[in-house]
Amino acid sequence: MASLSKRSTIYFEPSIHQALKLRAASTDSSVSEIVDEAVRLLISDDQQDLAAIAERVEEPEISYEALLNDLKAHGKI
Repeated sequence: MASLSKRSTIYFEPSIHQALKLRAASTDSSVSEIVDEAVRLLISDDQQDLAAIAERVEEPEISYEALLNDLKAHGKI
């Protein structure tokens, strides 16, 4: 945890906090390390989502109404 340098106060429901403490004890890490890892995973997921959106930016768009009309016209709904 020496590389972590900023502090924040985070409030958890008691049962979530208990689960975090048990996880920390069973993995020989701290609650801070577990939360840091979880936030990094969340941010990484966001980055992957943004990359996927950027790859599809040139794809044609269709409105929801047009999609429904197309599905109905082709007997899908």
